[in-house]
Amino acid sequence: MALIVHKYGGTSMGSVERIKNVAQRVAKWHAAGHYMVVVPSAMSGETNRLLGLAKELSPQPDPRELDAIAATGEQVSVGLLAIALKAIGVDAVSYGGWQVPIHTDNAYTKARITSIEDARVRADLAKRKVVIITGFQGIDPEGNVTTLGRGGSDTSAVAVAAALKAEECLIYTDVDGVYTTDPRVVPEARRLEKVTFEEMLEMASLGSKVLQIRSVEFAGKYKVKTRVLSSLTPPDIDLAIEANSGTLVTFEEDETMEQAVISGIAFNRDEAKLTMLKVPDRPGIAYSILGPVAQANIDVDMIIQNASTDGTTDFSFTVHRNEYQRAMEVLNAAKDQMKAAQVLGDPKIAKVSVVGIGMRSHVGIASLMFRTLSEEGINIQMISTSEIKISVVIEDKYMELAVRALHKAFGLDQAA
Repeated sequence: MALIVHKYGGTSMGSVERIKNVAQRVAKWHAAGHYMVVVPSAMSGETNRLLGLAKELSPQPDPRELDAIAATGEQVSVGLLAIALKAIGVDAVSYGGWQVPIHTDNAYTKARITSIEDARVRADLAKRKVVIITGFQGIDPEGNVTTLGRGGSDTSAVAVAAALKAEECLIYTDVDGVYTTDPRVVPEARRLEKVTFEEMLEMASLGSKVLQIRSVEFAGKYKVKTRVLSSLTPPDIDLAIEANSGTLVTFEEDETMEQAVISGIAFNRDEAKLTMLKVPDRPGIAYSILGPVAQANIDVDMIIQNASTDGTTDFSFTVHRNEYQRAMEVLNAAKDQMKAAQVLGDPKIAKVSVVGIGMRSHVGIASLMFRTLSEEGINIQMISTSEIKISVVIEDKYMELAVRALHKAFGLDQAA
């Protein structure tokens, strides 16, 4: 039978009863003959609790020690799940990321996986044991425990699946798949049966919270079929039904992949716009503006430079809303040196995007998007495009209206 990786989030591991449900679900797959590796998150809220304790002791705790503390949440989860499985007659063994080992760099609190050794895991699988590995963590070249940052358990699961060449990686969450947009904004949103890695990566980067961006990057790079499905279904649900539920994130060349023009509408409220007015239009002006921003460790998203008039130009870009004040301070400090007329800022914007691999072979997507927004009286402030997405910046008060209108205009409320 196949080698399958399961990943369970903090909600799924949030209580003793839920851990028992996870154990029953894993046991069902194991009984069907599959080789099982499970990557659970810490119990819901536990990581925040642990980091909160550290912050009570110091406003800026040492990152190495933060990782040592945060990693314990997942260590508790794997031990509890192994006990739960053994209690129902399934042989299981738990490992910390440092025991497998999962090798990372030494960028504490946001480490990146460099390699995974699989010999120990394969030896246990050959003995028909369920192997349970901590998500979110690994070990650096000096032997220190590291963590991968928020959402790192998704990345761990996909990386383990890639290293073991698993048939599929199942990400169990509190939602039943990837939707055409957020059902809380558009009740008519539909669950997608399949979506490509490219589309999922765009959706994740544009605001969809279903999968962590780095996990999608990993899955796409190593061609790991990844399925998003619900852990809230009964654990004894028929295996054949469960194995085909949720949303499969797969390859564009998959012949069964439905070639929808637009797969989804993504949105993000967490952005702010900054503009430098009338800066000299000369070579290197973009670097002169964005260089200090980068040195301040502020990520920039969308960028637009207007056409030159009288030797000057306006330069706008967006940043995460949490970085807005710092970015304004950087620009104001550099304004006089760059001979800019003024620095303007707007923290009340939203980004709305249409995403779909079908855009490569269909014309008129942009015109339909812009016409739809125009008919709703929504002004577009910035535009950004790629092969499979178009993003616009609008006033945040119009975001939900824009999402609903675009969802309907592209027929995403209609059954496939």
